[in-house]
Amino acid sequence: MALLGNGLKGNIMTGLAIGIGVAILAPVIIPVVAAIAKPLSKAAIKGGVLLYERGKEVVAEAGEVIEDLVAEAKSEIAEVHKEAATVAESSSRTNA
Repeated sequence: MALLGNGLKGNIMTGLAIGIGVAILAPVIIPVVAAIAKPLSKAAIKGGVLLYERGKEVVAEAGEVIEDLVAEAKSEIAEVHKEAATVAESSSRTNA
């Protein structure tokens, strides 16, 4: 039981010492951390905005490529249908 009592007392004293140390150092450390964190946060946000803008450009370019491919495919389909109609019309004329 003595070991358990000493262990708890040591943990309480250690926690108390850490708490007092933090309370004393906090007014000094918080402004330093804030001075470092603000530029880092700003840089991260800036990078995110640039990445978002680049992503929009990439998606827009991909959309244009897809639109071009769809237009070409429709044009080729229309051409095939036109040729088939021409062939069908000429064969019906020769049979008539």
